[in-house]
This record gives sequence, structure tokens and C-alpha cells, in this order.
Amino acid sequence: MQSAAALFRLALGVAVVATLAAVVVGTGASDASTKAMPMTVTSAPFSAPSRCVPTSNVHLFVSPEVPVAGSSFRVLAVTDKPLDAELVVESTSASSDGGSDTSARSNLRHGGPPYFWIAEIPSSREASYTARLVRRQCRGESVASRTVTPSPSQERAPTPANHELWPTTTAWSHDLENVYSAWIETLFDAPEESMPTWPALQDVLRDRKRNLLFDYLGAGEDSVDAPDIRPDCADLPYFLRAYFSFKLRLPFGVSECGRGTANTPPKCTTNIETNEQRPPTYDPKATASQNFGAFLRVTLATRAHSGSARIALDDENSDYYPVALTWESLRPGTIYADPYGHVFVLAKRLPQNAKRAGVLFAVDAQPDGTVARKRFWRGNFLYSDNPALGGPGWKRFRPLSRMGNKLVRWGDDAIRTNADYGDLSGQQARLSTVGFFDAMDDVLAPRPLDPEREAVEIVGALEEQVRTRVDSVDSGRQWLATGPAPAVMPSLEDLFETTGTWEDYSTPSRDLRLLVAMDFVTGFPDEVERRPQRFTMPAGKSATDVKSELGALLERELSSRTISYPRTDGSRFPLSLAAVLGRKVDLEVAYNPNDCAEFRWGAPPGSDERSTCVARASSAQQQRMDQLRIWFHERRRPPRR
Repeated sequence: MQSAAALFRLALGVAVVATLAAVVVGTGASDASTKAMPMTVTSAPFSAPSRCVPTSNVHLFVSPEVPVAGSSFRVLAVTDKPLDAELVVESTSASSDGGSDTSARSNLRHGGPPYFWIAEIPSSREASYTARLVRRQCRGESVASRTVTPSPSQERAPTPANHELWPTTTAWSHDLENVYSAWIETLFDAPEESMPTWPALQDVLRDRKRNLLFDYLGAGEDSVDAPDIRPDCADLPYFLRAYFSFKLRLPFGVSECGRGTANTPPKCTTNIETNEQRPPTYDPKATASQNFGAFLRVTLATRAHSGSARIALDDENSDYYPVALTWESLRPGTIYADPYGHVFVLAKRLPQNAKRAGVLFAVDAQPDGTVARKRFWRGNFLYSDNPALGGPGWKRFRPLSRMGNKLVRWGDDAIRTNADYGDLSGQQARLSTVGFFDAMDDVLAPRPLDPEREAVEIVGALEEQVRTRVDSVDSGRQWLATGPAPAVMPSLEDLFETTGTWEDYSTPSRDLRLLVAMDFVTGFPDEVERRPQRFTMPAGKSATDVKSELGALLERELSSRTISYPRTDGSRFPLSLAAVLGRKVDLEVAYNPNDCAEFRWGAPPGSDERSTCVARASSAQQQRMDQLRIWFHERRRPPRR
């Protein structure tokens, strides 16, 4: 490996190929109809810059790479500043006066930061278009512009040389990281109150409305030659990063990493598989998209695993680097590494408002291929300061650049001192588990919260998690109804990290998280008493007074919210959240797919609820679950061997 200083000098000298965008200065907006894809519009907790003050780092991006006359194209404007701006796309008129007409405009600002606007030309002509980001309060001053000239015909992208998966023609930069964040947010966008689930990542990528890079290369790579893309949780961030890199011809690599042991964190070797190598699955007769799909399913899915994301926070020989716990750093595309192996990709942020704390939404993938959006909170996102578990927390991909004849990862010094990045931080490595969540609370709620409203919010988050478990357990019920041989129960840590039927239909990790979530909900009044400065206390009342009132409020909320689960015969049985919490002890041994749904929801023996149950795990498996109950009772995972 080259020194960090040498890599830094190299990184500064890497030239960004000018096939993508122009960078200029600006602000702007005006009222008009919007041609952008409907999205949830939010503002971020920052003050807008003074009127007409020069602003830098506005980047205009066009998709597809080469628009074709008669087809649609989209323009994306991204910037770090919360500009009051409008994205306008105008075409040169065919009339004799040589004037122009507005073809699309959008004053909907998304994200923050980066902030972005999207405008779409539904059916382009053989004419030149000018895309401009203009400032509303500065007489329509254009702060970024780019000319787009659609091609008269479609030209299929060339197949790369046989020795590489795709060529590297572009370098990573701050602008393209912003495009990456905007792409991720748009890909998984949904209203705040919804928790969408997709059958597989491929279903999201094949949705042209969501995917700003749909058929970006003009080769039908998302329509004609669309590959099957079904990552698990550890694969998901790699698949997304590889997909983006494949489209934009950016450098991409995945390291060879171990999973760690009971006493040591996982570590990576210096062996990196990059896009400039020919993978074993490469077929000279296949299209670039088909070869890319095979690379994802075989090479990348084999190399990437939960240990890849848990490399120690101070170990720069890794694919990720840790970032500071700030609103600016936690951008879409940032990953969250769980200490026990689960991985999320941050997809959207909503700032604090008068009714609630700020919200982070992240997506994860499950062994069955489904992708779902989850809310960040202590019940879903676990943390541990045990160094043997590696480095959990928030991280971003290390950029790669060329050194000699190969691609190498940037070291910590290169990232820390490069103007395009500079966001590497050792903050998380210094935090205890309690300190980590306190720091996240401060990020999401810089202003004091109403404790009663926050109590209602966390009950809502628990309800979301319980409803998700309803679907998971029902998948096992349906599998059990087909009459297969019993699922083999693994031992030790393989209970949580295995493949096959057990991984598809058991719920040990989900149940452990649910138990942690229950503890946090019932312990919330104690949290208010521990950190009263985070809350607005009613006049004349102490934190102890509020703690007592919150206990009564939680009891009412938990009793009033009800879910129902399908029993063995398909009939649904209702349970209040209070009843589910009352079964915490039963849920310590409720993850086995060989058990009926009634048992997995803690139905009491001899009850009417349990009368429909006809399947139980073998006595040997029941005995083993009793022996392993301690892990769930103490809310911890077993050490790796």
C-alpha cells in the first residue's frame, strides 16, 4: 500500500472527466408548475444565506448521459446550500426570432444537505436546451447553467474491453457524492407516515420514476437487459455503490475481509476486487449489463458480508470510514453498521419541527431479498462500545483513485485533508453506548422536546416494529403450512448468521431488537429524568413529576394501539401493544420457524388464542432454546467463535 501522504497527493491530482456536469455559483426560484417527480418536500435546520450572496458548489447533472430526441430526460441540480432557487429548462425555439420557451421548471427543493431540484422534459426535440438554476430574490440571476442537446438517434453504449468489468473514466468528487445522495433519497422516497417495502432492490431500480439513473447508459440496461438484483443487508450498500459507479464509470472496489472472532474485530486484507479486473463470471458474449449483474450476484455478494462494515473505526484498511455525528455528515448514502452484523443505508432525513424530533429513515435488505425503509431509533439501530465487536456506527465509502496501474482506497489523511471530503471523524470511537445515543438525540433534537409528544412518537415507532414482525412471523406460518421438513436449528452465533430456511423464516435478530425496543419504551420516563435538559418541563413540575405522568401516558398509549396476527388456520387474533409487552419473557424463545404462529406470539397454554396451534419445534430444539434464552434475556448477541 502507498503512504497516506502519497495517496493524498495523488487524489488532489486526479482529473474529473468532464462528461457529467458544470459547477457554478447560485440561488433562485419562482412560482410555476413543476415537472419534477413528486417527492416529500422538507426544509433542513439551517438558516438560508443572505439575499444575493455568492454561493458555490452548484452542480447540474443530466440523465440519461446522452438524451435522445423524442424521449424524456431529467436534470438534477445539487448544492450544499439551502438556496431559494428554481430549476428551469428552456429549449431554443424553432421560430425565426430565435427565442426560447420554458419546457420544464421545478421550485421544489428536496433534501438538505445536499439540497436538490429535479426537472423533467417528458419528450425532447432536436433542439438545444439550457438548464439553469436561478435565484428567486436576485432578479432571476442564473447561478448554474448547462446546455443539453439531444441526439437524433439512440446509440448503444459500447461493451468494455474483455479485461475489465467497466472502464474508469470519471473520478469521485464532492459533486458526485452529492449526486449519489440525491439519487439514494429519490430512489427510496415516500411520505413520512409510510414504511414502504419492495420485493427486491431490482424492483426499485426498474422504477423509472424513482431511479434517476434508469437506462442512463442508453443500453437498455434497466429495461431490456435488467439484471436480477437481490442483495442481503450487508450487500445492499455495496450493490447501490457499485450500480452508481457502473453507470457513471467511477472507480469501485470491495475488500477481502474477515468476520472477526470472539475476542477480535474483523479485519480486511489489502486485496481489493475492482471494476478494472475481469471477474470469474465475465462472459465476452454477454452485454455489459449482464456481466455487471453476474458480478453483483457472485463476486460482490460473496465478498461483502457483515464483517466488512464492522471494521474498527480507526482501521483505515477498510471500505468505509467513520463520520461525525452531525446533521451535515449524516447524508443519504451513509451506512449504519450494527455491532451484531446488520447494515442499513441512510435514505432520508426530516428535521425537527414543533411536533417531533428530527427523523432519519434508512433502508435495509433481508435474506429473502425484500428491501424496506426503517426509522432510526434505539429499537432498530443497536450500538455497542465493545471493541471485540468491531466498529459500529455511521460510515461512508472510501473513494478510490488510481495509483500507477491500479485503483487504491484513500487513507484517513487523504480523506480528512481533501477539500472534497474532509468529513472523517474519530468521534464515535470515543463514545460509550449511552454516549452514542445521547449524541444522536442531540443531532435529531437540537431544541428541547415536549416529553409527552416524544413518548407518543416512540410508541408509534414500537408499533411499526411490531407490525413488521407480524409479516415476518406470517412468512414462517405460510412456509410451515406447505409441510416441509423441519428447519435445522443452528448453534451458537450461527443462530443469527446462517443461510437457507432458518435464515429466511426465523426471527432471532428481529426479536432481540424488539426486546431492546420494548425496554426503551418502558424506560423512557427514566430517560427524561436522566436528561431533563432535553425536554421542556411544564411550569411548576419537576422531572420526577413528569416521569410519573409519562408512565400513565405510556400505559394508555400501549393499551389503545392494537395489531393482529394470522394464526395457524389463517384467522387473525388481535393484541394490544400492552399485551405484546406483557409477553416479553415469552418472546425470548419465539423465533423458531418450526413453532406455530400462536407460540411465536406468546399465546398462553390452554388459551383460546392458542387452540389453533398444531406445530411445535422438536423437544431437542426447545431444550436448546431454553439454554440460549440468556442471550435474549440479557439483550446481547453471542460472541463469534
